[in-house]
Amino acid sequence: MTEAHDPPADRAGSTEPTVEVAELRSSDPAVLRALAHPLRVEILAVIDELEEATATQIAERVGESPSNCSFHLRTLEKAGFIVRAETRGTSKPWRSAHRSRDLRPDPDDVDSVRSSSTIGALYVQHEADRMIKFLTAHGSGRPPEWVPGVTVNISTFWASPDELAEIAEEIAHLVDRFRDRHDDPALRPPDSRKSHFFATLNPDLDVPLTGAEPTAS
Repeated sequence: MTEAHDPPADRAGSTEPTVEVAELRSSDPAVLRALAHPLRVEILAVIDELEEATATQIAERVGESPSNCSFHLRTLEKAGFIVRAETRGTSKPWRSAHRSRDLRPDPDDVDSVRSSSTIGALYVQHEADRMIKFLTAHGSGRPPEWVPGVTVNISTFWASPDELAEIAEEIAHLVDRFRDRHDDPALRPPDSRKSHFFATLNPDLDVPLTGAEPTAS
């Protein structure tokens, strides 16, 4: 699973500076297991959306108690997903430690594949819920200029493992050209809005390989 977002850079004058790493790349089952939990995925999604958030703010978004959220936040911190942001008075917010995450598994490690698959399934559910809410809320009330830019695509095709890996890599970089607009609002067109991109890609492992001998029933 890969994910890209745009957390803020360290603020000047921060009393608690932290070094932001461009990308988290890990197939370590221990790291993956730390995120492979429904509430932790929701918590990290809130931090990504708000850029910085306290346990109380997160609790309000996910419908859990601040103490329960604090427990899961510490787990995410220990695994390296989040760090403390600048303290403001009594407020102690958290932020993402990375600009993007590449959590694709080690193909030879069963635990790595299992944990990465769990994370992927949780994010698919999270993003599907978000898209359903968008289509339900704005299905008939979108400004006409935004209608062509909203799409749900489904395709079926035949591809080799290498070809599918090529497509996955292309998808991962489709919106790279917009990345600088987060840190520099001057680069954003006057009529731009924050937008979301969500994609899945997989082989159908229940269909025989091309040229494979039929399996006896």
